[in-house]
Amino acid sequence: MAIEYKTGESFPPLEKPPITREQLVRFAGASGDFNPLHYDDSIGKKAGTGGVIAHGMLVMGMVGEAVNRWVPRKSLKKLSVRFKGMTYPGDVITISSKIVGVDQRETGVYLKCEVTAADQAGKVKIGGYFEALVQN
Repeated sequence: MAIEYKTGESFPPLEKPPITREQLVRFAGASGDFNPLHYDDSIGKKAGTGGVIAHGMLVMGMVGEAVNRWVPRKSLKKLSVRFKGMTYPGDVITISSKIVGVDQRETGVYLKCEVTAADQAGKVKIGGYFEALVQN
């Protein structure tokens, strides 16, 4: 049975557990990004962030994880994001989507979708879009 995609519909949101300082340390080790903004509150306060902030690429990775749950990796044609806000330890990030375009083609269905990562207060951390050619 083929999946029917409709403009205005959404994929199920992905809610991640609260960001932890341990997670930031692990991500720093994996990414090589040891900027003190990600582990030293005093540096963050001097920089005007109010304290430690999460790596933007960590949150972008969460967006990638969500998109990969919604469409097969081989179907993804484009993913574009903009960083819109800082993420702090304790923030719960939810990634949501909205289908903004559906184009039936001989090779499948071409989807254009908005994607947003926001915290528990609804503050947007990442906004963007993805395009995918899914097989039916």
